[in-house]
Amino acid sequence: MKITYRNTTIDMEAGAGVLQCLLALQSPTEGVLAVQQGGRVLEMGDAVLRDGALQPLTLADEEGRRIYERGLRFVALLAIRRLWPGQRVRIEYSVAGGVCLMLPGREVTAADCAAIRREMEAIIAEDIAFDKREWSLDDAIAYFEEDGQPDKVELLKRRTVPFFNMYTLSAEPAMWEYFYGAMPATTGALSVFGVQHMPGRGLALLMPDPEDASHAGSYIDRPKHLAVFDQSEDWCGILGVKNAPDLDRLMEEKKLRGFIRVNEALHAKAIDGIAEAIAKGKKQIVMIAGPSSSGKTTTTGRIAIALRVLGFQPAMISLDDYYINREKLPVEPDGSIDLEALHTIDVPLFREHMIRLLRGETVEIPRYSFQTGRRKERGEPLRLAPGQPVLVEGIHGLNPALVEGVPEEAIHRVFVSALTCVNLDDHNRIRTTDVRLLRRIVRDNQFRATPPEETLAMWPSVRRGEETWIFPYQENADSIFNTALHYELPFLKRYAYGLLRAIQPDSPHYLAARRLVKMLNYFTEAPADVLDEVPPLSLLREFIGGCTIDKE
Repeated sequence: MKITYRNTTIDMEAGAGVLQCLLALQSPTEGVLAVQQGGRVLEMGDAVLRDGALQPLTLADEEGRRIYERGLRFVALLAIRRLWPGQRVRIEYSVAGGVCLMLPGREVTAADCAAIRREMEAIIAEDIAFDKREWSLDDAIAYFEEDGQPDKVELLKRRTVPFFNMYTLSAEPAMWEYFYGAMPATTGALSVFGVQHMPGRGLALLMPDPEDASHAGSYIDRPKHLAVFDQSEDWCGILGVKNAPDLDRLMEEKKLRGFIRVNEALHAKAIDGIAEAIAKGKKQIVMIAGPSSSGKTTTTGRIAIALRVLGFQPAMISLDDYYINREKLPVEPDGSIDLEALHTIDVPLFREHMIRLLRGETVEIPRYSFQTGRRKERGEPLRLAPGQPVLVEGIHGLNPALVEGVPEEAIHRVFVSALTCVNLDDHNRIRTTDVRLLRRIVRDNQFRATPPEETLAMWPSVRRGEETWIFPYQENADSIFNTALHYELPFLKRYAYGLLRAIQPDSPHYLAARRLVKMLNYFTEAPADVLDEVPPLSLLREFIGGCTIDKE
């Protein structure tokens, strides 16, 4: 068979190992966690069975970072099992630099974290190979039942594939796991990590720094962000849903309608709380920011409604209308224009307008056309009555540079994001970014005639923009609204699953599509006869259609 790396092609015997092929191709192997061949990921110990190019996966790649994280999670679970046999571990949400681990029933101390780190270092120093074996579904279910992991048992009972790969390390105590994706070759490949104590929660398992993989990323304490996860955990308790099988059970018991109503009521209560804070603080400029597909538009509209209930008549502005004409924007080295950057906004004009509005003056709000890449010839006049708030929606709303010189006492900042706390099982979280990507795939296809491959192609650029221009400022928020809906994945599956399944293995986006498909496989598609229960002002309607927030 013919195997290619970059511009070099060699003949190898079918069944040669990945590492053997890389060495024969004289490809660097240090830091390589696996390889991609077409739409498949091959682990370092896998056999290469067909012609094709091999693309090494490292920490510089999204899939490489996910492989590294799976390996770290395995090592952390084994370390905790050694220290406290029988201790339940729940792997939760992303935190700055890594992922949060909780140990239910145990108040984790700084000493505990130090012990976990030492145990992990010992396991990594042994450079133990991850042993992959094919198990039958029945055998896996029996193992997890005996091991006291009912969450994984319930998930696997809903799996339709009769065989799959399980992993272990030749170390004591014996432990088998399944992490829904490729694993590193050995524990020695995981030498860079960190363990950070999170008082009152658990610990943060820190990944290598994205800018310098020679050391672990820095943990950044974001108390407001974590408080929203606490709220979401409370909602999980109220709703009785923590893992994917819990949603399936609700549908089996014909309780999905009631679940949707309570979930939407919790959203409404949170929105009302934000409006009350704005009113109590007598704030006139409300900046609403959030990452892509977080639901900013609907959230802004719902805050406006809640303010009207309190007797206000809020005006609404989109920061997009302050874009500078495209021909005046700086061009990136690749010829593109970074529309996520703050310098694409006419910041001085925006500041001037906010100051003048607070003085009671009339300003002409620009109107930007994305079709022409220019502002329209005439804008819309706006003048605020005494005490009248204006809601400003846009990704830069929390950036202090945007409102420099605007009276701080007049501003209320709202951060909007979809911070899901529903897992597949205790050890396999659902990434917030994956849920937002599903939302965007559905919305782009529904309303912009954009095929999913185009959305997948632009997503890495979108994510880079978020990391630069949005997330560093989220702690500036006065209010944070979590737009995640505990019931949304079965509905998103109705719209996204077929689109993702249609992406062919020769597509450069097949791997990302398959990752989403594998996650959705664990959710039952929401029945069509329950669609009418999703209210017209629901955040979900912004993506699946039927939202009436802009209609009178």
